[in-house]
Amino acid sequence: MTAPVAKKSLGQHFLADRRYLTPLLEAAALSATDTVLEIGPGRGILTAALAKIAGCVVAVELDRRLIEPLQQQFADQPEVAVVCGDILELSPEALLAHSCPSRRACSPYKVVANLPYYITSAVLRHLLEAAEPPALAVLMVQWEVAQRICAPPGDLSLLAVSVQYYAEPSLVARVPASAFHPRPKVDSAIVRLQVRPQPAVESPAALFFAVVRAGFSQKRKQLHNSLAAGLQLEKWFVQKWLEAAGIDPARRAETLTLTEWGGLSQKLEHTRQEQGEAQHPAPDRHPTPPLTKRLP
Repeated sequence: MTAPVAKKSLGQHFLADRRYLTPLLEAAALSATDTVLEIGPGRGILTAALAKIAGCVVAVELDRRLIEPLQQQFADQPEVAVVCGDILELSPEALLAHSCPSRRACSPYKVVANLPYYITSAVLRHLLEAAEPPALAVLMVQWEVAQRICAPPGDLSLLAVSVQYYAEPSLVARVPASAFHPRPKVDSAIVRLQVRPQPAVESPAALFFAVVRAGFSQKRKQLHNSLAAGLQLEKWFVQKWLEAAGIDPARRAETLTLTEWGGLSQKLEHTRQEQGEAQHPAPDRHPTPPLTKRLP
């Protein structure tokens, strides 16, 4: 059977150079007891390598043209389940329970995948916010995206903060564009995400991300301006809120650490609680403003 041609609309760039399977598999540290979720198996090069090591491999493919060739390729390997579907519409825990019945409920699983560039952020959010997130994810993503995910404080982005809240990222290897067919315009990278047992900060996720999104909503502006606009708060109140959290209002969002974002969101939560108990005038005689934009 002739292999289907890569679909540009699905962002398909199949891994062709098998040498890059080695760092990918080493980073995943697989054993015979592991359950692996693969997203976008394509022509099955990575799937075959995973099946040689892991106890169960669930490969989810959106492109219906690739399902039959994959099922034929792994027909004699019961440890491999090929599922046709959109990973963004599937619950990882339900998917694994259905496709890998030997896996005990709530037992750890790993994700190993060569992700289409255009769904990287959406897949990361879907996995990390799942009821049962993976214990580890080893992913091939666009080189610049990998750099953003692994960025240190001082160069953080909304993506970096979002990932690092849930996981500890590390850059494993750069993968040249020549390793894929068809060849993409940019290089890729292997990134390893060690998912944290608990989020990096204690602040509730909904409140934390509401504050972070507001902070990055106008990232070229100083923090007090972007927070005021993003949360629809009075500027004088935001100024006092930042000062109470020990953060210079003139800083920019990319310079804050996760700990500072957590402290900032917790300080807002305390302010909301105080407002619920009593409406005290601010020191400058302005009333404490309500949060005109309801937070999640």
